[in-house]
Parts: sequence; structure tokens; C-alpha cells
Amino acid sequence: MTFGQFLSILRARWWVVALVLGLTVATTLLVSLLLPRQYTATASVVVDFKPDPVSAFAFGGGASPAYMATQVDIIRSERVAQRVVRNLKLNENPQVRQEWLDETGGEGNIEVWLASVFQKQMDVVPSRESSVIAVSYKAPDPRFAAGLANAFAQAYIDTALELRTDPARLYSTFFENRAKEARETLEQAQSKVSVFQKQAGIIATDERLDVETARLNELSSQATMMQALLAESASRQAQAQSGQGDRMQEVLSNANVSQLKADISRAEAQLQQLATRLGDKHPQVEEAKASLAELRSRLDAETRKVTGSVTVSANINRQRLAEVQRALQAQRDKVLKMKAVRDEGLVLLRDVENAQRSYDALLQRFTQTSLEGQTTQSNINLLTQATPPLEPSSPRLLLNTLLSIFLGTLLAVGTALVLELKDRRVRNVDDVVEALGLPVLGLMPKPGTQLQLGAGRVSPMQQRLMAPLPQSTQGA
Repeated sequence: MTFGQFLSILRARWWVVALVLGLTVATTLLVSLLLPRQYTATASVVVDFKPDPVSAFAFGGGASPAYMATQVDIIRSERVAQRVVRNLKLNENPQVRQEWLDETGGEGNIEVWLASVFQKQMDVVPSRESSVIAVSYKAPDPRFAAGLANAFAQAYIDTALELRTDPARLYSTFFENRAKEARETLEQAQSKVSVFQKQAGIIATDERLDVETARLNELSSQATMMQALLAESASRQAQAQSGQGDRMQEVLSNANVSQLKADISRAEAQLQQLATRLGDKHPQVEEAKASLAELRSRLDAETRKVTGSVTVSANINRQRLAEVQRALQAQRDKVLKMKAVRDEGLVLLRDVENAQRSYDALLQRFTQTSLEGQTTQSNINLLTQATPPLEPSSPRLLLNTLLSIFLGTLLAVGTALVLELKDRRVRNVDDVVEALGLPVLGLMPKPGTQLQLGAGRVSPMQQRLMAPLPQSTQGA
């Protein structure tokens, strides 16, 4: 179908187009005027993502689309709608209860029924570029619409606070019970430490162990020194017992021995002089010999006396070494026992420390969850309250009229085309060519019209098929 055929059909069936278009527009206007007016009130809330002053954590991890979609679902939930019913106490209104009885026959819950009714007229629109959520409600009464919009916003704020505090209260109860158990465990561990210290009779502290260890080290040093002294004393004793006592340092450095040696030297010199001068048998010589023998006897006695003190010193060193070794062994056993007691006590002390850390951690979590459960502030705040609108939101007369004109035009044109297809007629040259499949040789003008050659009213095809009339000659 060409555009010329389309226009010819519209010209031929203009009354159908006008009738359908007029009926569509008139029906739309009539329906728009008969429909009750609806008013839409809007309240807005803002979601705050600053860190929580109680838990020190940020809410929701930022204004993510998923988080905002979750908030929208919460506003549209039955929990929020039922809270609106309870806050407004509509379930106690006799008129509302009568409407519920008439519609449901008393079956079900009036709060659920009212919540479903309110949800149908409520709309939630989150902002794309911010954390603001608009809550709208549509109703015939502007004040009722504003009241319900504000009620939904407040119910959402209260519900968001409950969703935050209710789990915190449950966690608080859980941590409180665990803290009590941890405290009992701590007390039992401390009691075991006290009983152990009482039974052991000591306090397993590092300070006392350090003192006893220092005492052990001191005894060990004394034992080493006594071993060195005993070795030296034993060496001198052996030297004295081997007949070389006169060569010992104690003997050589002894004053009496030195004096006796000097006297013996003088006595020997005197004896030699007397023997040379008087002979060996002279009484003076015999007396000198006896005196020399006495001096030598005294020297031997003094030497034995000095070497005997070395033996006594060696015996004393042996006794002292034995005593130091016994004290060292006793101190070593004492330190080992203290270490064993300390290790056993440290195990009990570690149990006490672990129980203390567990109790402190649980007590901290209990305090935090208790504060979170008692908070009265939410991260949802009311941004703007809904006010009764002055103009109705529906029906929109101008918009409905424009839409009816557009749709009525489409419907009218479609109706004209459908009628034309059912009753096809020849309305122009293109219809003749399409129907017969033959070219058009001429076109008869309508009755009462004059043929004007060369004018714009004659088509080019007509000018080609119709030869121009011969012009009259002069004098003919």
C-alpha cells in the first residue's frame, strides 16, 4: 500500500476516524472525571553510613545497591506495615473492624488484612545517587495520605532499630551466660593454685628460684675452690711423706727451721775447728758433737712439726670439700625440686591466665553487646515529613487527554484500515493498476471540472498519455 492509497482511504472513511477518535477521547475524559481523586504524600528518610559510636563499625559497608535494595524490601515488608497498624491503633477502630468483618467474615488477623491493604497503596523509591529513600502513599484524603506516609517512615525507622538491637540483646544474653561460666572456671583455676601452694608450702615465684639458683652457683664455686686447695694440700702431703719434707716451702720459710739450720752450721764449723785442734776424742769435741746432734734432732722435730701441719691442712680441706659437696648436692636437689614445683605451678598459673583472658574477652563482648542492645539511635533518620498535598496526583486530566488522542488516533486509523480491507474499493489510479495489472491510458475528469493542460492539477502520466490539442491557425 502506497502513501497515496493510505491517504485516499482516510479521506474516504474520515467519518470512521473521527467517530472512533471522538469516542476514545470522550470516554477517557468521562472516566477521568468519574474516577475519584487520589492524593500522593511523600516522606523521605536518609541512611547514615558514619561509624557507630557504640560498636565503632560502619553501617552496611557504604551505600551499595544491595544494601539500599535491602532497605527498600524492609520498608515494603509486612513487619513494617503491621507496625504502622499498631502505631496508629487502627485495629482498635470499630469502623475498621466492621469493614474487616464484612470483607473477610472474621477470618484471619485484622493487622495482616490492614497491612496488605496499606501495602497496595504504598510506594518506595530509592535515590540513585544518594542514600535517601522516598516513601509515598496514595489515598483519597490528602491528610490520610500524609499520615500514612509519615507512619510508614517512622515504622521503618523503629523496625531498623529493632533489627539492630534484638540480635544484640540475644548476643548479650549469650555472652552473659558464657561470662558466668568463664568466671566459675577462673575461680576453680585460682582455687587449684591456692591449694597447690598450700600443699607445697612454697610460693613458686621466679625470685625465690633465682635466689636458690644463685646459692647453688655459689656452692658450686666453693666446691671447685676446695677441690683446688685439696689437690695442693694433697701434693704437699705426698711430698712430706716421701722424705722430701725439708724441701717444702713451708719448711724452708719457717723461722725456727732457719734458725736451727744456722745453729747447726755454726756448730758444725765449731766442731770441725775443735776436732782439728784437739782431736776427735777430746771432751770438748764430744760435747760439740752432742750439741750438734741435739740441734739436728731439734731440726728434724721442727721439720716433722711443719710437715705434720700440711697433713692436718690436707685433712681439713678434705672435710671441708666433703661438706661443700654435701651442701651442693642438697642445694641441687632443692633447686630441682623447686623447678619441678614451679613447672607444676606454672601449668596451674597458665590455666588461670587463660581463664582470665577468656573471661575478660567475654566480659568485653558482653559489655559491647549490652550497650548495642540498649541503644535508642538508629542509622536511619527522617529527612522530610509528608504534608497533605494540595493537588491530586490522579487522575491527570491533561495527560490522559493527550494519551487518549494518541491512542485514539492509532485506533481510528486501524479501524479504517480494517474496514477497508473488508470492503476494498478503487479510489485512485494506483488501485486500478494494482487490481487490473494494466497501465492507465487516460483519466476522466470529475463532472463539472475543466481540463487545464499544463496546470499542476494534471499528473505527469496524464500529460504523457494525452496529446495536446492542436492550436487554431490564423485565418482558418
